[in-house]
Amino acid sequence: MRSIYDVVKRPIISEKSTALSEVASRYTFEVSPEANKLEIAHAVQELFKVKVLAVRTIHTHGKVKVRGRARTKLPNRKKAIVTLAEGQKIDYFQTQ
Repeated sequence: MRSIYDVVKRPIISEKSTALSEVASRYTFEVSPEANKLEIAHAVQELFKVKVLAVRTIHTHGKVKVRGRARTKLPNRKKAIVTLAEGQKIDYFQTQ
């Protein structure tokens, strides 16, 4: 079994994901492409000590960037949108 730090790579912080977290208590993470929904839910529960209700995953294909003659492809990514139980939240920037 993979480590929880191998499953959840980083939170995705954008305008859309921030609005989603404030309104619907849904948080977006970049996760390992091999991770399934059960592993993602377990990892988020262990990392942030919250109750996960649902997990939705999205595969995003890397874009092709052109610089002069060179063409480079950005890596494929997998995102997970995690829905938390009512009244719970994750504070990414808390100081400990």
